Amino acid sequence: MEKETISKNFIEQIIDKDLAEGKYDTICTRFPPEPNGYLHIGHAKSILLNYGLAQEYNGEFHLRFDDTNPTKEKTEFVESIKADVEWLGADWKEHLYFASNYFDQMYEAAVKLIKKGKAFVCDLDAQQMREYRGTLTEPGKDSPYRERSIEENLSLFEAMKNGEFEDGTKVLRAKIDMASPNMNMRDPVIYRVAHMHHHNTGDKWCIYPMYDFAHPIEDAIEGVTHSICTLEFEDHRPLYDWVVRELEYDKPPKQIEFAKLYLTNVVTGKRYIKKLVEEGIVDGWDDPRLVSIAALRRRGFTPEAIQKFVELCGVSKADSSVDYAMLEYCIREDLKMKRSRMMAVLDPIKLVIDNYPEGEYEMLDVANNLENEELGYRKVPFGRELYIERDDFMEEPPRKYFRLFPGNEVRLMHAYFVKCESFVKDENGKITEVHCTYDPETKAGTGFTGRKVKGTIHWVPVPQAVKAEVRLYENIIDEEKGVYNEDGTLNLNPNSLTILKDCVVEPSFADAKAYDSYQFVRNGFFCIDAKDSSASHLVFNRIVSLKSSFRLPKAD
Repeated sequence: MEKETISKNFIEQIIDKDLAEGKYDTICTRFPPEPNGYLHIGHAKSILLNYGLAQEYNGEFHLRFDDTNPTKEKTEFVESIKADVEWLGADWKEHLYFASNYFDQMYEAAVKLIKKGKAFVCDLDAQQMREYRGTLTEPGKDSPYRERSIEENLSLFEAMKNGEFEDGTKVLRAKIDMASPNMNMRDPVIYRVAHMHHHNTGDKWCIYPMYDFAHPIEDAIEGVTHSICTLEFEDHRPLYDWVVRELEYDKPPKQIEFAKLYLTNVVTGKRYIKKLVEEGIVDGWDDPRLVSIAALRRRGFTPEAIQKFVELCGVSKADSSVDYAMLEYCIREDLKMKRSRMMAVLDPIKLVIDNYPEGEYEMLDVANNLENEELGYRKVPFGRELYIERDDFMEEPPRKYFRLFPGNEVRLMHAYFVKCESFVKDENGKITEVHCTYDPETKAGTGFTGRKVKGTIHWVPVPQAVKAEVRLYENIIDEEKGVYNEDGTLNLNPNSLTILKDCVVEPSFADAKAYDSYQFVRNGFFCIDAKDSSASHLVFNRIVSLKSSFRLPKAD
């Protein structure tokens, strides 16, 4: 019997080779966010990729905050990132780390480079440094401070650490090659003076390491074997390798780059989202129109749907964009068999069954999901007065309109046939009530076969109806115009949020709590809003509509 061939992505092939050659005994991966904003859907790919590899190879997965830049970092972002990673199902166990916890070791590493003649203190200011750096076609020039003695560099670096210099007056640079074709190798800055309070270390330090210097040290200290990052760091890999080589780490980590996840017509840039938040266009980093992980969670997306989405996107070395409709496809596929199909009326008008006994009602058995019997049944009260959708009745219907109109008969979902007898308008000509008669012989589930109707409409009982607010979300970007204007501003969709205040839902929703999600019959999938909903004021977010033209491409 032939063994099934499992296709592995290029990262798995590299790891297999490293293990086979004995470069590493076990595998350790990490997700290293900078806590300067909320994570978005692109980060989910990195989280699930790194965690998935650790699981696949029975290794370790670390969550490490790359908090080397105190100017932008906040504890709020640290907590939000932890919540997002945990929600996605990536378990870091006891392996939660902060780059700032290694500042002492980074300082010693810098001293080691100075002693090896591989780093020097430079007095050039930012403008001068740009002038000395050269261009993509012309080599740079050596700094006039490049040949300072080891003793002078050690003394100056210690003085930097002790707070004797102002911000921007001195930096520590690696001594590599100012003629390198790779700009990142032209004596890059590895430490700068910054008299800033740090969220984790307080005021202990007034010098901070640069990311390209700190990151490989963090990986090496933690025993990370494969440092998996996105393609923009490919040109930084020679510097990564230089740092771990010059610092002489045993079994140094290996950097591997993969393609970022790009979604069409969405906003992921932190500065753009920050502006939307500050200007009150959205109600926070978790506004359901955004694609931050917190926003997707609040809107009603599930970890399983995002995992499926990331899986469908795959892992490659080539950048490409994915249609947002594929993410919507994944949430529909995840929810359709798991969630109850409930009755909610978003634009209600009253329907009165004139021949149904006044003051009486009956409890109907309603299947929670006809495609999944395991979800069981619930009881829904039915009586003389009901709410139906306003567009389920028309005074003068077009052809092929099979819902209620004068003289027409439809089925009330899970209940009886009703025939429209009359309707009532207010002084402005707006229809306020529809009057019907029902046929007691046509109760759903009794096997009635006497006649057929073409239309079925849903309803909510008036006496037991629960009032609700429903929020209908569209893309915050005007998709016809694209994400950005010529001046760099966002092309915002003025209709990205519609709030319906007078909706009604069946009484089964009375115990709904934050993040609970349901299918509203004919209207889509909806979720209880975690921020604004309460027991006395239910607020539902539309996660996604019921149908889409999106189809998965067929396998070759």
